[in-house]
Formats: sequence, C-alpha cells, structure tokens
Amino acid sequence: LALGMLWYPFLRRLGRTAMNFILCLTIGLLLYLAVGTWLDALEFAAELPVFWQGIPLVAFVALLTLGALVAIGHRKRGAERSPLQISYLIALGIGLHNLGEGLAIGAAFSLGEAALGIFLVLGFTLHNITEGIGIVAPIMRQRPRFVHFVLLALLAGAPAMVGTWIGGFIFDPVAATVFLAIGIGAILQVIWEVGKMVVRDAAKHEESVASWPNLTGLVTGVAIMYFTAFLVKF
Repeated sequence: LALGMLWYPFLRRLGRTAMNFILCLTIGLLLYLAVGTWLDALEFAAELPVFWQGIPLVAFVALLTLGALVAIGHRKRGAERSPLQISYLIALGIGLHNLGEGLAIGAAFSLGEAALGIFLVLGFTLHNITEGIGIVAPIMRQRPRFVHFVLLALLAGAPAMVGTWIGGFIFDPVAATVFLAIGIGAILQVIWEVGKMVVRDAAKHEESVASWPNLTGLVTGVAIMYFTAFLVKF
C-alpha cells in the first residue's frame, strides 16, 4: 500500500481530466473489492453452523453498516466531506477488506502450507500497490502533512497484519464473516463519496459524468484488480 502511495507526487502533476480518470479508476478498484469481499464473506459464512444463517447475516450487516455510515455522513447537512476525509474512508474500507486477506495468509501458515502463505503475501503485495494509488487519489490537489500518509497506510495495511495473527492462531469464522460484511458496507459508502466528487466536478464544468475518460478509468480500475488477482488465485 505504501508503495502505491508513493505515486502521490506524480499524481499532483495531472490535469483535471486525468484527475477524474484516477478517481474513476479508484471507483473501479473499490467495486472489485466490494465484490471480492462479498465472495470472501460468503466463503466464511458457509463454514458457520446453520443457525447463524450465514448469507442473510452478511447481507444484513453490510446494509446496516452502509446505512449507519450514510446517516453519519448526513449529520452535517450541507457540508461536504473534505478530500482527506474521503482518503481516510477509502483506507478504512480497504483495511477491512485486507483483514480477510490476512486471515487467508494466517490460515495457510496454520495448516503448515508455508509456501502457499509466502505466495499469498507476494501476490497480495502486488495486488495492493494499486489500492495505495486509490487511497491518495482524492488528495491529489491537497498538501496533507506527512503524518497523514503514515496513518493512511497503517489504517489500510495494519488489519492485514491483525488478520494474519487471527488466522494463524485464533481463527473465528463468525468474527471473520462479520468483519468482512462490515467491510462491504464501508466500501460501498466510499464508492458513493468518491462518485459524488466526480459528479460535482462534472456539474461544475457542465459536462457529462459518463464521459469517455471517466468510463475508461472505471473499466481500467476493475481490469487492474482483476488481472493482478491472478497472482493470488493461481
């Protein structure tokens, strides 16, 4: 994630069209993460006893999280979130997703599959570089203090470390299912916030949101996550 965030100085040189391309690319990344987190949550939910009603549990917790975050966001009516706040929301959503990746790594080592665990570490590393770019995308026109970059990296990356310990020593499918479901709701909320940035910019310049640069950025974000996932799945 930190390696991806190192692209920040380059992103600051981009023009408005390129900036919107990167923001739409971020939306594409998050869409892929939302779907991936949903599928991961369903895998863990399948391991739960029947009385937990795994799939409804995932859907309910995800919708509850999304609703709670939207309600909190509307508490200050008329005040838009700052770009830095949106970056923190992106880091939080990615962090909850990365908790699931950490669980997979820890579980591999707990089963004695050290080679698989190392392979997952390398695959997730390459996979998450793009996510680092998405975290700093909203603040391309800002100059946050260095401490914010450190906190963003920790917020997005530390859950993977925690997940690795949980998966390796005290794995609990119930907790994993709930945390991943929360991650789904958080990621959907971030998609909404980043999307509003793109919509506001298009309205300000009297342009269509569904422009070719924006659509290309969206498709590129999904494609990057899809093809880098090969490094993890195979």
